[in-house]
Amino acid sequence: MSNENDHHLLTDSFGRKHTYLRISLTERCNLRCTYCMPAEGVDLKPRDHILSFEEIMRLAELLVSRGVTKIRLTGGEPLIRKELVQLVERLRQLDGLQGLTITTNGLLLPRKLDDLKKAGVTGFNISLDTLREDRFEHITRRKGLETVLEAIHMTVEAGYDPVKVNCVVLRGVNEDELVDFVAMTREMPIEMRFIEYMPFDGNAWNTGEFMPYRDMVDLITERWPDFEAEGSDELEIAKLWQVPGHRGKVGFISSMSDHFCAGCNRIRITADGKLKVCLFGANEVNLRDMMRAGINDERLLETIQSALARKAASHAGMEVIAKSDNRPMILIGG
Repeated sequence: MSNENDHHLLTDSFGRKHTYLRISLTERCNLRCTYCMPAEGVDLKPRDHILSFEEIMRLAELLVSRGVTKIRLTGGEPLIRKELVQLVERLRQLDGLQGLTITTNGLLLPRKLDDLKKAGVTGFNISLDTLREDRFEHITRRKGLETVLEAIHMTVEAGYDPVKVNCVVLRGVNEDELVDFVAMTREMPIEMRFIEYMPFDGNAWNTGEFMPYRDMVDLITERWPDFEAEGSDELEIAKLWQVPGHRGKVGFISSMSDHFCAGCNRIRITADGKLKVCLFGANEVNLRDMMRAGINDERLLETIQSALARKAASHAGMEVIAKSDNRPMILIGG
């Protein structure tokens, strides 16, 4: 296989080069967020259906050797996975990998932060949808707000800049807290990321709770009239804004109302080893079974390239997605 072919291996038919790999480590989570997990829970797969660390390393090494420069570890809750620190250490040794980040709900982070930093984690996204204890319990169906706030402060104190805080905005549930979240950016080096509510199987998505990012901007501008947009890299999913004088920034993830599919550079691998080239697409390729059947690296890469070649220009739109079959978010990976 020539170097030229290698260079273009992770490029789809629309010229999008895929440099960002998201790997879900587990389907398990210690929260039960309403927008992520069905109220009745999900049927967890047997342990031997989940990718082993050796299988994860094989896929990561292959994809980094072909142009992936950033890996994000997700779940479920990735900090639940045993020996996570050792996996991070191994991933950080991959030649060409520039960033290794983790998305977490923060509940286990205070006791694991030091080891993860030493192992080489370059950034954290911490999920927090409310600053109010009663709402936290309503949204997550669990307690833990103070622990998550502690995790955010500890991560800032550990030198991460910015610490990204993810908030799924639901009209009638937590939109009245947007200004409280933005106020956190005054002194803290955080990127407060407001995420549009997205339809997935079992999350009871409805248009009444959907709030487009422009409505979020309008609400924040009522409090800070000088709230202003910054230029954003086309590969960055967040539309960045800032209140002048604030240390941190605000990002809007407008997946539904103003999608960023044209700049998509992401590949996803689910905890059970399925390749998804689009978060909202039901099409999956079972890399796990192929690897366990003895497929060699060249054929494995050809399979991944074939999946990318079939990637659509954009997702179908939220009304169509809402009526389509897909996994619950927890079984895809955040």
